Amino acid sequence: MRIDQILDSDEPSFSFELFPPKTPEGERNLHVALEELRTLSPSFVSVTYGAGGSTRAKTIEIVRNIKREYGLEAMAHFTCVGATVPQLRSTLDDMLEVGIENVLALRGDPPAGQEQWVKTDGGLEYSSELVAMIKDRYPFAIGAACFPETHIHAASPEEDLAHLAEKVAAGADFLITQLFFDNDLYFDFLARARATGIEVPIIPGILPITHVGQLERMTKMCGASIPEGLHRELRLRAQQPEAVIDFGVAYATLQCAELLAAGAPGIHFYTLNRSPATRAIVSALKLFAPWRDAAATIDARGG
Repeated sequence: MRIDQILDSDEPSFSFELFPPKTPEGERNLHVALEELRTLSPSFVSVTYGAGGSTRAKTIEIVRNIKREYGLEAMAHFTCVGATVPQLRSTLDDMLEVGIENVLALRGDPPAGQEQWVKTDGGLEYSSELVAMIKDRYPFAIGAACFPETHIHAASPEEDLAHLAEKVAAGADFLITQLFFDNDLYFDFLARARATGIEVPIIPGILPITHVGQLERMTKMCGASIPEGLHRELRLRAQQPEAVIDFGVAYATLQCAELLAAGAPGIHFYTLNRSPATRAIVSALKLFAPWRDAAATIDARGG
């Protein structure tokens, strides 16, 4: 089922991002996570592309298996990196052939060892071009990324929003945010996006915190901030792994509850191929259903 159709529901979506494993142990972890997460009846699952498009075939294989073996809707991430236009179209043809209906169109990260983005000869420069290419020839529902704290390579928030508007104008049907830990960042970004004329649903992306060092590395890499109070509480528990996980689950549950009560169309969880924290958060949210008892105060669904 197309994700843009899923988002038409009055109930919020809950979705999980996974990545292609590189080792036999990683394969087992992914299988366990999928078995456990599917008990939550997720709206969809997404599967990332490796840096430089390094997991192209693996991503397609996993998405196909998620749909066929687990009975879940799945979305393939898809990037411009390291591919010519004919190669990009060939990959899209492969996706179509195995029954994939949803694609997350991204410019992508440079290959390992390369710090700066360099366009591939015969390829595409911007994710908006990738969105337009998909929209022109393929029936996929198209998602795109957005950045409440501004993309790390954007010159300004205004420039970043202008690029986002180009992606939506090219045919993006919905947006998923980069991870953030302060909901005011999302609310402010949403207001600015709507003022710019961006009307598609904007799904918050949430990372359940399970490890302090991992969190610090990820936020440094992507340019997301950690609120001072949150960082202080995590550092106090840094030598107590279980305490970090407990606090992380509590924090993410409250964060998601506020977003859903305010009208967010759903939550996209960056699971890192681990299920326990995400399962606890989603189970609590579904039990208390904060979206049912509060009038929507933001226009995150678009339309």
